[in-house]
Amino acid sequence: MKWTRIRIKTVTEAEDIIISVLYDLGLEGAQIEDKVPLTAWEKEQMFVDILPETEANDGIAYLNFYVEEDSDLDIEATLEGVKQELAELKEFMDIGEGTITVDETEDLDWINNWKQYFHQFYIDDLLVIPSWEEVSEADKDRMILRIDPGTAFGTGLHDTTQLCVKQMKKYITPESEVLDVGTGSGILAILAVMYGAKHAFGTDLDPCAVMAVADNMEKNDIPKDKFDMIIGNIIDDKAVQDKAGYECYDIVLANILAGVLVELTPVVVHQMKKGAVYITSGIINDGDKEKQVTDAMEKAGLTVIDVSRQGEWVSVTGRK
Repeated sequence: MKWTRIRIKTVTEAEDIIISVLYDLGLEGAQIEDKVPLTAWEKEQMFVDILPETEANDGIAYLNFYVEEDSDLDIEATLEGVKQELAELKEFMDIGEGTITVDETEDLDWINNWKQYFHQFYIDDLLVIPSWEEVSEADKDRMILRIDPGTAFGTGLHDTTQLCVKQMKKYITPESEVLDVGTGSGILAILAVMYGAKHAFGTDLDPCAVMAVADNMEKNDIPKDKFDMIIGNIIDDKAVQDKAGYECYDIVLANILAGVLVELTPVVVHQMKKGAVYITSGIINDGDKEKQVTDAMEKAGLTVIDVSRQGEWVSVTGRK
């Protein structure tokens, strides 16, 4: 599908007011490009593979608004409205250049734009590599995870994912049954199988996860009988809980957010075998969130056996 992109060059202080004003013209939602460092709260809420912050904030911002090809919006009339609104804003506040450019793009362009940011990297002995890069001779004998970034899920680059990978490697055996709650692209479950787990089962709320998991299983030659997944909320959906099964997992992985982990813990403990480990991540390192998760584990009858940190994130592991 083709899209018309309306791109406005402005300043960071004017981002919110411009987005609000243009919303009334039918431009609902904006992609913001600036160099303002993310706050801890924003990083927790976004919880994606955040691009590196490599440049100092220069106060410049670009706002990108996308209009679908078959939209009811009249592009010419909308552009005139944008010009008028920006001209009026300039009368009482600094909006920088306020220049407008218009071009066309497609969904494919958004996906391919990741290529300039995502390159192969290592998690201990593991090489994570996209399809457009070659494995060097020096890396031929490494374990290799092939992942292409897309529009919905992460790549393994995020600290929270790496914390989970490093933890689960400690506990996986050839007999391990693994439950991955919030599996997303399936990276953790796929790696569990690659590291020798007997079988993995994943749950997720987003139907897009089905295609992402299937694609990544194929890229990494994971047999279909080694990884099953379903869509649904294991926290409050009895059918999902039943499908996952009870007291049948040796390892449970939950790379989510602290608030969700607090709700998940007293439920998922019933899916765990006696002696099973519960590896959580996605916990912002502010002290309070970590305590919420450890308290939830202890209240559910688990023993906290490990707390590890990387960057601004924390992983807490408990044992039943």
